[in-house]
Amino acid sequence: MAQTSSNALADASPATAAGGAATMPTSYEDALAELEALVAAMEGGQLALDGLLASYRRGAELLNFCRARLVAVEQQVKLVEDGQLKPWPNP
Repeated sequence: MAQTSSNALADASPATAAGGAATMPTSYEDALAELEALVAAMEGGQLALDGLLASYRRGAELLNFCRARLVAVEQQVKLVEDGQLKPWPNP
């Protein structure tokens, strides 16, 4: 898994998430790192109830961001089949 950075931990703070001023990451990797930092903080059991709720909300935003990025990439991936470019098959 990706290592978390101090920036990801700073962005994951309950104050940032609760204030609504948190910005969306610029990449999938940044979003994933921040999400991992949030999960670690939540699992650590050191957050107050309000902090847990703010972290959960921010985590949901990050998860939606990651899913959207994955869908966008999936739509761009093509397979070469019999010399023809074909769309990536959806499961």
